Amino acid sequence: MEHLGFPLETVILLCVIVVVSLLIDLYAHRADKEISFKSAALWSCFWIAISIAFGGYIYYHHGAAMASLYYTGYVLEKVLSVDNLFVMMAIFSWFSVPNRFRHRVLYWGVIGAFVFRGIFVAIGTGLLLFGPYVEMLFALIVAYTAVMMLRGGDDDEEMEDYSGHVAYRFVKRIFPVWPRLHGHDFFITRTHAKEEAKKLNISIEGMAHKTAVVATPLFLCLAVIEVSDVMFAFDSVPAVIAVSREPLIIYSAMIFAILGLRSLYFVLESLRKYLVHLEKAVIVLLFFIAAKLFLGASYHQFGVGIDIDPITSLIIVLVVLSCGVIASFVFPDKGDDNDKDDAASSTTQEVATTTAEVATSKVEASAVEPSVDADKAAASAPAPADNKVDKS
Repeated sequence: MEHLGFPLETVILLCVIVVVSLLIDLYAHRADKEISFKSAALWSCFWIAISIAFGGYIYYHHGAAMASLYYTGYVLEKVLSVDNLFVMMAIFSWFSVPNRFRHRVLYWGVIGAFVFRGIFVAIGTGLLLFGPYVEMLFALIVAYTAVMMLRGGDDDEEMEDYSGHVAYRFVKRIFPVWPRLHGHDFFITRTHAKEEAKKLNISIEGMAHKTAVVATPLFLCLAVIEVSDVMFAFDSVPAVIAVSREPLIIYSAMIFAILGLRSLYFVLESLRKYLVHLEKAVIVLLFFIAAKLFLGASYHQFGVGIDIDPITSLIIVLVVLSCGVIASFVFPDKGDDNDKDDAASSTTQEVATTTAEVATSKVEASAVEPSVDADKAAASAPAPADNKVDKS
């Protein structure tokens, strides 16, 4: 197959589409409003249409083989992102971030993902120059991820404590932390924080840090999501690299998949209880990608194995994904435990919000040391919000 490289026209078009798309999305969601399932579904269709159109451009200018590689990488990154989005749901829930602020956090998280994906793609494709043994290493990484997902499929019943997350601790080492959400702001000025703290008769943790701004819990949440996405890239990038060695194809596929992640998040949040077998499809795909990498490397190195072509890879990815979705509706979860948990979580958060509004002084006093101190949560209601931030 002919090497694509970095044709100037395609690179410029990719950059223009990304910048314009981000501006459109920023303008369309400039207000802090909850995103409905209908709106999220329509936006998802919009991002998918743009992604398909770019694939059509690649087909017209660079041939069917390159277009197949692009579409396969796009679908694979999209599917692998599902598990990452479920992690983001848990993070938002733990920080008790209202739905109306979540798109803003995801927006800045996506921009960070663009940067880190570019770095990982450059490193990953560069490592492939060392030969098939690197592909075998990537195959082991992808297979290990699939095994961990398979073993940890039932371990998500208990919510993880993100107060020990490396990003959370790092931010608190640098910035003072305001103990409650401050609208959609990631930071507030030090002067304003002091004035507000004086009015409310509370103290601010970490004021010994001589910074001009004070971080809010929303920035802590963003930092945790960003680092979690970087960790996710260690798994997803080798999987997509298995599809193609062309850096431009890999990166463009990832970019367009990531562009639609914000809308996909709200779609999945609504459909999560129905897509009960989707994660199983993701695990199957990871095993397939690991096998494709290993067999391809073995074929090129020892002449023993199979070199799966791009069209076949695309078909397999689409079939496995479709089977996961169809199976979720044909064989739904027999128990209604998830529905009960969701309802209980929603009710608990509503109670926590009402309590915070009625007894702000009590919550503010308990939120100061630190804002997400698990030890002080024992005397509170069982809601995640009570041991983290005051949402008023």
